[in-house]
Amino acid sequence: MPGDLKKKRGNLLNLGGPTRVLRKSSHAQGEDGAPQSSTDTSKEMHKVAKPQAFQKPIEMNWPPVTRPLNKSSVQGKKWKKADATQEKRRSFLHEFCKKYGGLNDPRSSLFHIVSRIYVEDKHRTLYCEVPKAGCSNWKRVLMVLNGLASSAYNISHDTVHYGKHLKTLDSFDLKGIDMRLKAYTKVVFVRDPMERLVSAFRDKFEHPNSYYHPVFGKAIIKKYRPNASVEALNNGSGVKFKEFVYYLLDARRPVGMDIHWEKVSKLCYPCLINYDFVGKFETLEEDANYFLQLIGAPKGLKFPNFKDRHSSDERTSAQVVRQYLKDLTRAERQRLYDFYHLDYLMFNYTTLHL
Repeated sequence: MPGDLKKKRGNLLNLGGPTRVLRKSSHAQGEDGAPQSSTDTSKEMHKVAKPQAFQKPIEMNWPPVTRPLNKSSVQGKKWKKADATQEKRRSFLHEFCKKYGGLNDPRSSLFHIVSRIYVEDKHRTLYCEVPKAGCSNWKRVLMVLNGLASSAYNISHDTVHYGKHLKTLDSFDLKGIDMRLKAYTKVVFVRDPMERLVSAFRDKFEHPNSYYHPVFGKAIIKKYRPNASVEALNNGSGVKFKEFVYYLLDARRPVGMDIHWEKVSKLCYPCLINYDFVGKFETLEEDANYFLQLIGAPKGLKFPNFKDRHSSDERTSAQVVRQYLKDLTRAERQRLYDFYHLDYLMFNYTTLHL
């Protein structure tokens, strides 16, 4: 493991004991008592952190213990390879977190830590949303599992992300959160960090977008493009990948982070929440359909394989990523990898493009 992680080790928390978590007051919920919307943002209301009122911290056993997957619903030998792969991934992540400790800070509000986790009570499933790693189709599947739709293929993008049909774990009280973390099957799907980053850039900056261009594009062009045209400064369109990387790596960004390029380690807290299933975008259909078998989903439900938006565009592959990274210097590429190094290490990805 890299030396910088070893140096940090002395400051990492002990994951074995009870942790003080902060109790959220009722002010953190919406007016109707439902959780605040947690969405892909392209109409795209950007989430601004709001002050929360807290009561006295309480203690919970944190993180929930890792338990063997219940494979009683899996039939036949078809999934033998997928099962072996899954056990390797779980073991790798578990050993990494055990060795290097809590690379996330448990002093954060528990409600923040679980805010990206979607709840499906019928099949006792918790899914942590990672944008650009199949999350739109996963939400469609959750809606079908919840009985909110008969087919994943008939649900529009806007319904998925703005319909407020799915609950997130932070909408429950501490008892409800604790019970579900201990008893439900927890799943996260991840993706090669560079592919995920380039996919997000292409989606948000290479197509018309009424949120990302004026909010992110204008700020990026203003700070990182010398002699920018008045038109570019006014509409924020035409951000170049190199400019986007400058923004991402800037300690004084002119506009904040966004879930579409935030690190998985900060979205899903994989060393604080022991995920039972680690899927990868690179083997998305096989992993997802195996997971559906594990939770006893209806036999006719298969993970949808269509591209949610910009369906005529080539999917972001390693080859596509190389075309974008070639505009960066070697030092810039290294800094970009360093930015995502925890995601690379936790999920055993290889840095192919240096």
